[in-house]
Amino acid sequence: MPDMINHVPLEVIKIRENTYRIEDNSVRCLFFIGTERALLVDAGFGGEESLKQLVGALTDKPVQLVITHADPDHIGAAKEFDTVYMHPGETARCTRMGGTGPGIIPLEEGDVIDIGGRRFEVLHLPGHTWGSIALLDRENRIVVVGDLVSSMPVFMFGEDRDLDAYIASMEKLSDMKSAFDEIYPGHGMLPLPPEQIDKLIAAAKKLRAGEVSPQEPPFPMPAKMYLYDGAGFFL
Repeated sequence: MPDMINHVPLEVIKIRENTYRIEDNSVRCLFFIGTERALLVDAGFGGEESLKQLVGALTDKPVQLVITHADPDHIGAAKEFDTVYMHPGETARCTRMGGTGPGIIPLEEGDVIDIGGRRFEVLHLPGHTWGSIALLDRENRIVVVGDLVSSMPVFMFGEDRDLDAYIASMEKLSDMKSAFDEIYPGHGMLPLPPEQIDKLIAAAKKLRAGEVSPQEPPFPMPAKMYLYDGAGFFL
């Protein structure tokens, strides 16, 4: 991610009952409160303001932190928590990106996180990173996707990115569209419709075929921007 600094305080926005988005500059965490525990998805940039204290003010239930992938803007405040859940494919990346400290508990495809009255199914969807995951809440018909789906261009440059694996993962997620009505991404507009997945697949395939022209990104980065029909990538 570019240097997008923590000048703005964390902002808590209620989405629906016991469901919150926590905006941290250009990235967000998602927070869900169940009858037994709470689930925090991702840990933002990690600035001076304590994310752990903020979510603690929303509930007195124990909080389980799940990381969708170990990019720096998603693991910044992870050190505030004793344990962190993530896919084993992200452990080495988490260490490289400075997210060491907490104990790491692995999450695998098909695991279910039950917070009491609400269940989230783990989907392993490599491509953006090797251990990227999404969390599917079938009963409430939402899927939490980290950086996999966005209204903004998806970062696909640097270590651990694989465009072909990403396309395969998005095709897998597209095949599951009947299970959810809304997508909760880590960046950009929220919620997104399931159709955004197919737009990203089409854009990725056009990019792979060399049919999308590069553009200069809106901020300095070692990549070009590729846009096609409402979806795009930095590559």
